[in-house]
Amino acid sequence: MDQALPQGPRGVLDGDLRGPRNRRGLIPGPPARARPGVFDGGVERQPAIDPLAAVETVFRLEFPRVVAAVTRVVRDVGIAEELAQDALVAALEQWPRDGVPDRPGAWLVTAARRRAVDLVRRRENYARKLREIGRDLADVPPPQEPSGPDDIDDDLLRLVFMTCHPVLSAQARTALTLRLLGGLTTPEIARAFLVPEATVAQRIVRAKRTLATRNVAFEVPYGPDREARLGPVLDVIYLIFNEGYAATAGDDLLRPALCEDALRLARQLAALMPKEPEVHGLVSLLEFQASRTAARTAPDGTPVLLRDQNRRRWNRMLIARGITALDRAGATAPAAPGRYALQAAIAACHAHAYTYEDTDWASIATLYGLLAARFPSPVVELNRAVAVSMTEGPAAALALVDALADAPALRGYHLLPSVRADLLARLGRTAEARAEFTRAAGLAGNGRERDLLLRRAGTTA
Repeated sequence: MDQALPQGPRGVLDGDLRGPRNRRGLIPGPPARARPGVFDGGVERQPAIDPLAAVETVFRLEFPRVVAAVTRVVRDVGIAEELAQDALVAALEQWPRDGVPDRPGAWLVTAARRRAVDLVRRRENYARKLREIGRDLADVPPPQEPSGPDDIDDDLLRLVFMTCHPVLSAQARTALTLRLLGGLTTPEIARAFLVPEATVAQRIVRAKRTLATRNVAFEVPYGPDREARLGPVLDVIYLIFNEGYAATAGDDLLRPALCEDALRLARQLAALMPKEPEVHGLVSLLEFQASRTAARTAPDGTPVLLRDQNRRRWNRMLIARGITALDRAGATAPAAPGRYALQAAIAACHAHAYTYEDTDWASIATLYGLLAARFPSPVVELNRAVAVSMTEGPAAALALVDALADAPALRGYHLLPSVRADLLARLGRTAEARAEFTRAAGLAGNGRERDLLLRRAGTTA
């Protein structure tokens, strides 16, 4: 049996993911121009890239970076999002005519920032904007493009802290983060949290308006202000990672760019706040989760469940980094471990097991018990039931799962019937198991996950 992520409104069956590997390990590279190749001694031209498909792919990958870079100029996330959309329109017009640029992400950032500078110059409230930005755009050339990925990540971290300002409610922060940093549409966010689309749209609009009217700074704060926002910032980074780890909707379960962004942000935050144990706990958790990427899918993209994964394909470097970060979390913790450190300890149990059968399920069940006691959540209880099924058997676990049936947080949550189906199948109650797998498939938002659940329903006998 596979586990749901222990936090958030969704969670995933570990292993039900796919994503291409490339030179950076997690992030698929941007489309490149077709260029000559050598084949049987002759010159062969690679197939031309569809410019419209390239625009869609690159914009999806680069949208958070574009918004962050433009927010640095205009100091308004609502305007920044509009200018990012303007850059998309420009790409749709120019790339089919001129070809896909060599650095399409940088092209989008440059186009959006130029529009930002033009907007600031021509706005009627030009003088006020000059005071906010602190420089005379009429006399100073447009901002230099970031010199490297670290500059971009700085902007992303500033954007995270900005969207985690206490003037926003937790619900508003979540919706705005998924929109700006996760690139989700309003309908996708609404489906993820089982709320009406109009409610989500209002939260996003009000959040952007509040940040603008309250003049929330685009910066990483210092001292007490930074510490006060740390909890929401960690939650937002984890939320970004989870959206990359198991996309809310669509045919691709894995969005590697979001996982990579979240991991970089967490590492950067650990460097800024080395004495904060929960920062190291989050880094550890993300390192462990990211380490399994290559083993999660077959060559054809079919999801591979945790018990069937080739663990030799797990990234040992990321596992080692996860262990180091977990040690730092323990060394800096003044008392009991926090939520992320406990989740990282659970992930470490999986990482230390050479085979699925070697997994220390007793320790995992104990850790989930501690997590449930300190940070109660129906999703945590569902995960604990999975671990209990491996130590005490499926009957004991099924009783725990059935006790969660009326939990409001799990209403419409596809992993509840999915876990129940697995337990029923192990108990030999195959007809009930097939019905539960089918019900879970009907609730799943991802095409890949839905196909997996339907396949399991069809093979349960």
